[in-house]
Amino acid sequence: MTTMSDTKTTQVYRVFIKAPAEAIWDAITNPEWSVRYGYQARNEYELRPGGRYSGKASPELQAMGMPEEVVDGEVLEADPPRRLVHTWRFLWSEEIAAEGPTRVAFDIKELGNGVTSLTVTHELENAPETASQLSGEVEGAGGGWAYVLSDLKSLLETGNALEVQA
Repeated sequence: MTTMSDTKTTQVYRVFIKAPAEAIWDAITNPEWSVRYGYQARNEYELRPGGRYSGKASPELQAMGMPEEVVDGEVLEADPPRRLVHTWRFLWSEEIAAEGPTRVAFDIKELGNGVTSLTVTHELENAPETASQLSGEVEGAGGGWAYVLSDLKSLLETGNALEVQA
């Protein structure tokens, strides 16, 4: 279902989802959808080149000490419902924020019979802590992209999130 390559510089994950491209696009970019899976981050996008991206921590994560905004970035490409590219910078500690922005791309392609592939490519050069977090290598920090994409797939196919924090 999900594959990963070279966790230190570029991570590539692909998942096949029984849902139309538009539903996947909405789940990624619509704040009302993004709070229903993964870490329940409220993702807010200005869907135009130069637009702002912001990932807000859930109330539960904020109660554990996370800042309200845990990720920020700038939209580089927005081609609904096929492709979204933006920068990504974790903000929950000075150390990880200092790694600077990385680049993430979401590529969505309908394959037929109601199946769509979602490929997430996250370029992480010079961001080793961010790479470790997103690969799920850090104990107690969740399952990274694999967890988020598995939960997204479950939500879109069944109507229910996994309801487990990886």
